[in-house]
Amino acid sequence: MQLGIDFGTTRTVVAYADRGNYPVVAFTDHEGDAHEFWPSLIGWDDGPCFGFTAGVLQAAGKPVLRSIKRELASTSVSAATEVTIAGHQIKLVDALGGFLSQLRTELETSSTIARLLDADPISSVVIAVPAHANSAQRFLTLEAFRQAGFPVTAMLNEPSAAGFEYTHRLASTPSARRSRLVVYDLGGGTFDASLVAIHDRSHAVLGSVGINRLGGDDFDIVLADLACERAGVTPDELGVDDYFRLLGDAQLGKEQLAPQSRRIVLDVRDQTVIVPVPDYYQACTSLVEQSIQAMDPLVEGLDAGTPDLSTLAGLYLVGGASSLPLVPRMLKESFGRRVYRSPYPAASTAIGLAIASDPESGYTLSDRLSRGFGVFREAEGGLRLQFDSIFDRNQAMMAGSDVLVQRTYRAAHNLGWYRFVEYAGLSAAGQPEGDIVPYGDVVFPFDSRLQKSLPGAGEVEIRRTGEGHLIEELYRLDQHGIVSVTITDKDTGYQQTHQLGAG
Repeated sequence: MQLGIDFGTTRTVVAYADRGNYPVVAFTDHEGDAHEFWPSLIGWDDGPCFGFTAGVLQAAGKPVLRSIKRELASTSVSAATEVTIAGHQIKLVDALGGFLSQLRTELETSSTIARLLDADPISSVVIAVPAHANSAQRFLTLEAFRQAGFPVTAMLNEPSAAGFEYTHRLASTPSARRSRLVVYDLGGGTFDASLVAIHDRSHAVLGSVGINRLGGDDFDIVLADLACERAGVTPDELGVDDYFRLLGDAQLGKEQLAPQSRRIVLDVRDQTVIVPVPDYYQACTSLVEQSIQAMDPLVEGLDAGTPDLSTLAGLYLVGGASSLPLVPRMLKESFGRRVYRSPYPAASTAIGLAIASDPESGYTLSDRLSRGFGVFREAEGGLRLQFDSIFDRNQAMMAGSDVLVQRTYRAAHNLGWYRFVEYAGLSAAGQPEGDIVPYGDVVFPFDSRLQKSLPGAGEVEIRRTGEGHLIEELYRLDQHGIVSVTITDKDTGYQQTHQLGAG
């Protein structure tokens, strides 16, 4: 069986390929009720527990780790990153691996496809990450799925997958004149948007933008803080446990809003408070404006308030947080009637992933990095740094193959000190700017004597030596958007390989 799994900030959704249809999998909770998602929650009860079991602990007021996907978006995340669950420290990748292992168990025992899997085991899984995800986030996500035993065959950017669901459902909407789609993906913890060119079932991503920490969680915080204000207490006075419980209630209150809703009722300790919906929307307006401003590079004229929509089939809203009535209302002010909301906003990405997993679907995708990658090098005997962009943020990712970039030069110093970074954009001077993610420094000795005892950064003075050994740098971008580098001294054969984001 082929699956698409959308690991979300608050909910994980699974869809599967079934003879040209792509239904969403339902899971059964402890009360026997079915849900078309599995909660992205991790708790602790004599050890880690996950999903609905962690949800029971949360309902009882016990601390659980929610929005774990946001931990992945940190600029400092690595394989060594730890998280705290009810006072217990655990590696993030192990927490994710445990969560996904339990997800697999639930699929095989208490889901609507459990019996089908007996005769048709999982053979292919396509997963997704935010379009703006850095190499570490991509690596850790992929590694966690591998730890859980899922046979991952591809990893797509989330809005790219949602584009498949759009075309599958609205195949007649794109035309020769209006062949481009902007996918607006506002999830529980992240925002992404991609400009996709569509020709029949062939999709080509022309550009992507994103904000790593903007999503439904932020709208929950706004509502919880408004409730605290009306109750006359601050979040600090409320305390961690009570505020955490209030956030959960705020999420439910937000998700129940309809266009005609006028008020939200919440309990703050022993007080019942009423938050008028217009007040809530006014407080949330700046969050939606951030997402619209982020889309400026994708739509000509959007920053001036006069977008050129002549080539756009539409703006497609996906992600659970896009269900908030304020979101389509504000977007229609910029894009007019060409705003479409998926009837399955929380499941659109999973459905698109299931389509991508189906070899009979006929869909193809040319995706892009959305983040540039490069390196700061020592220059002038260590007196200054110069930046070398290796992969541009619009670099296409090749399905089933790697993109290679080579640098070859004669060493001019005794020691190479490489500072690798991912970046959102480059300045006119060619320097990285905006959201920058640094990775661990790599020290590579060009002096054969130093190669026998590798020094650390700062342990050896960098000095100019004149023309030295022939050095080759080979950069490899895989189909998942993960970058690795192999540095080789061609004269001595000394070599180092580093996968960026894995350290």
